[in-house]
Amino acid sequence: MKPGIHPTYRTVLFHDTAADVYFLIGSTVDTDRTQQYSDGQTYPYVALDVSSASHPVYTGQQRKTQSEGRIAGFNKRFSAFGSSAKGAK
Repeated sequence: MKPGIHPTYRTVLFHDTAADVYFLIGSTVDTDRTQQYSDGQTYPYVALDVSSASHPVYTGQQRKTQSEGRIAGFNKRFSAFGSSAKGAK
């Protein structure tokens, strides 16, 4: 490895503001902000809008909404077939 060209890898405190959850993760992100964590140490701080704690795919909220929409769309599209077949007999 060439010296002086690689970013500094360190422990960084990420804060998901939507879910109010903190993560300590090793990262090379460049930030000037710092914040004290619950363990008493001060870490570089990065605020996030979305993470795995608040994203609908990871929390399961999107899958539930999508399936309800698909079922409603199916019933709307094919409800006429069932009613016309019963009326024709």
